[in-house]
Amino acid sequence: MKVIEVAHGGGTYPVYIGQGLLTTASVWARHVRGRVLVVSDQTVAGHYLSRLQPALAAIEHKERVILPAGEEQKTLSNWQRLIEELVALGAQRDATVVALGGGVIGDLAGFAAAAYMRGIRVVQVPTTLLAQVDAAVGGKTGVNLPAGKNLVGAFHAPHGVIVDVDTLSTLEDRDFRAGLAEVVKYGAIRDAGFFAWLEQEADALLARLPDALMEAVARSVANKAEVVVADEREAGERALLNFGHTFGHALETATGYQRYRHGEAVAIGMCLAARLSEMLGIAPVGTRDRLQAVLRRLGLATDLPPELDPEALLDLMRLDKKNAADQIRLVLLHELGQAVVQPCPGNDIKEVLRA
Repeated sequence: MKVIEVAHGGGTYPVYIGQGLLTTASVWARHVRGRVLVVSDQTVAGHYLSRLQPALAAIEHKERVILPAGEEQKTLSNWQRLIEELVALGAQRDATVVALGGGVIGDLAGFAAAAYMRGIRVVQVPTTLLAQVDAAVGGKTGVNLPAGKNLVGAFHAPHGVIVDVDTLSTLEDRDFRAGLAEVVKYGAIRDAGFFAWLEQEADALLARLPDALMEAVARSVANKAEVVVADEREAGERALLNFGHTFGHALETATGYQRYRHGEAVAIGMCLAARLSEMLGIAPVGTRDRLQAVLRRLGLATDLPPELDPEALLDLMRLDKKNAADQIRLVLLHELGQAVVQPCPGNDIKEVLRA
């Protein structure tokens, strides 16, 4: 088991990474107290909820809420349902919310914990690769509104994060590969040694070998933790975590959120950002080729579909980020392992989109 301490404004919290942690009672005992509400979705609960029973056997007052799976569940009405379940449970300020699932469950349950009695414990138990390396670490919680994603939420650090890599065994191949895009991102923006490791261990990751998974998750979490502690409230350095995301969000929107998983769109976005970095003379020639090669080895697409209109994508990117004088702020690469945020002219971005 690996343990990474993540610092935040109120102290620190541990991220445990290993095998069999869902049934490791000693880990749970450090973080679960009071009355307990377990939140999960139908898919994850069917696989893993029963494994929690021994670890929570000593908890006399506990309840569970099992929601349908999907982003559409991240709503204010479901948030209110969790609050009402806490009230019905008789939860006090020493209560604990356990978020067992992917990013949707983590965001929703975390926001309920942030709001109930102005903040109670939440233990994040991410079961997707994307949640393990990103959503569960950093304290961002929230729900969606019809007007947009994550428009209501709060920063609320977890009391602990329990990453059991065994849960990745039931993750669909496409979702697993999409999560690997975010893993590659950490190497690309701030850890050249990790990027080189990913190039060497791509096959082991695709085979979901436990040692490779634990190393990839641990190094991703360590990198995110360093960024978050430097910029907990997203005032500056945390923007580096958006590498590939401005292009990726535009691609997701242009295709109606139906064609790509988030990580798939980000993989394409990272390659576009790397090409722009080369074109502007910021990164050495060959940077994109190396990034593209590892993403392709991990089974991810790296090229824009030719039928998409570059002008329409650029308009979406203008909506995604604040711009002035036709300048859009993007995360670009100086080299693999070092990134920078800087404004870019729309014409240069359009040229990359047309290539």
